Amino acid sequence: MDAYSETIIDAVEKVKTAVVKIELYKKEKNKEVLAGTGSGFLFSSDGYLFTNSHVVHKAQIIRVKLHDGSSSQAELIGEDPDTDLAILKISEADFKPVKLGDAEELKIGQLVIAIGNPLGFQHTVTVGVVSALGRTLEGQTGRMMDSMIQTDAALNPGNSGGPLINAEGEVVGVNTATIRGAQGLCFAISINTAKDVANQLIRFGKVKRAYLGVVMQQIDLVPKLRAIHELVNKQALFISEVATGSPAEKAGILSGDIILSFNSQPIESSDSLYKALTEDKIGQFQYIGILRNNYKTEFRITPIQKN
Repeated sequence: MDAYSETIIDAVEKVKTAVVKIELYKKEKNKEVLAGTGSGFLFSSDGYLFTNSHVVHKAQIIRVKLHDGSSSQAELIGEDPDTDLAILKISEADFKPVKLGDAEELKIGQLVIAIGNPLGFQHTVTVGVVSALGRTLEGQTGRMMDSMIQTDAALNPGNSGGPLINAEGEVVGVNTATIRGAQGLCFAISINTAKDVANQLIRFGKVKRAYLGVVMQQIDLVPKLRAIHELVNKQALFISEVATGSPAEKAGILSGDIILSFNSQPIESSDSLYKALTEDKIGQFQYIGILRNNYKTEFRITPIQKN
């Protein structure tokens, strides 16, 4: 067998028992009727698993079908529609969870593998590459989701909530969306974002988020620009939109500005900015480094809690 195939097989073997089918039921005339399906994956040995918010939102009954064919009713621990993530828990113990990787280490062109249950076909594997990083995509709530991973690994209805893994079998993303009418345009939520959201959902049942009010796109900084301004950043965040009345607008930040740092710490991705926007930053002055018209400056900004 060729090395390429062996790499894929080995990676899938590491995670396949942790990938589950999500079945959603509704009650009709004292009967449970299947209302939809999706995918998910176990990330802890005590039964916590990731899926998409849009898969389980307003579901009456959620069942999880495991790799061995057994089924278990799941509890919805919490969901965050803004990132399209949800955490479920099943009561059975002693699972072998997936290993969570680091999406910051992904490179464009890198091999990735999607596993899920498209159209109800359980444990389907598709293969592709990382087509782009740091994409911005409109979510189910109409708000923009940042730090999305674009891939050409085929995703179909039912794949939502399944893992996107690298060649080592580490989960680097949560599969979430395709662009209708376009082939090979599929997206996954960065696992770094997912880990931060999971911590809050498990602790609070919801996400407490400091909000700036900007739509951002990750960009590369050319060496000449980095040298002129003595920047350690290789990437930064281009602001494509500033929300009316937001903390960013009140601070004087404009569309076209480039975010370089937050409280003097370099910012190279939406993930790193969100990680810095912890709950304790709400209502407190913070400092954000900006590049505007080739001039480096700093603004004082007061994040608010996102509703």
